[in-house]
Amino acid sequence: MSLPSFPAKKILILLVLLAVPGFVYYLLKEKGQNRYRPLNIYGEKQVAKTFRTKRGKQIPDTIYHVIRDFSLLNQDSNIVKFPADSNQITVVNFFYTRCPLLCRNINNDLARVAKMYSKNRLLRFLSISVDPDYDSPSVLAQYSKPYVSENKKWDFLTGDKELIYALAKSDFMVDAIADTIGNKNIVHSTMLILIDPQKRIRGYYDSSLGQEQVSLLADEIKLLITEELRSIKLR
Repeated sequence: MSLPSFPAKKILILLVLLAVPGFVYYLLKEKGQNRYRPLNIYGEKQVAKTFRTKRGKQIPDTIYHVIRDFSLLNQDSNIVKFPADSNQITVVNFFYTRCPLLCRNINNDLARVAKMYSKNRLLRFLSISVDPDYDSPSVLAQYSKPYVSENKKWDFLTGDKELIYALAKSDFMVDAIADTIGNKNIVHSTMLILIDPQKRIRGYYDSSLGQEQVSLLADEIKLLITEELRSIKLR
């Protein structure tokens, strides 16, 4: 008795149907599991002398630019330290209270993001004055009322002028140019800056370019929170 013959085309279709589920499972299990595109790390990078092993290969570690540790006074005259005692993600911006309109707009944009994450323990916000000679804690207390009333993890900071300008330029890598002609105008960056718990800069968002940049910050905070939660599980 002869066996029935099958056209080559039908055999090929059958093989594809059998192979596809296994291939999809492989992609989901091996390639797709816990995969996402991490945020950039900004600043100068150096190759370290230490190594880590990945799939049997030694890969040199990278030394990234980090923000130095510092302390400033907040609107309640309390010392606020960076980094915080716990592993927190930080959003930083520079402003001053005598800024005619721009700074208020920047902080209003940041308030929208802060409200989204007001109950998230991994996140805090720091607004640093580039006019510390005028922006005393009492001035900041009055200015910050509408912001801190909705988010207790938002500090408005003042302190040593030389330190603040050095932090802006060397650590956060943004502009801050002091007034030299007495008209109270200070050139400063409109960037909202995202910092991870390892004190590395993970994003710049120019609030002067509109709501898209602010929305991007809100979205990328979610990515950084996910990254931090995963790293905590691995510790």
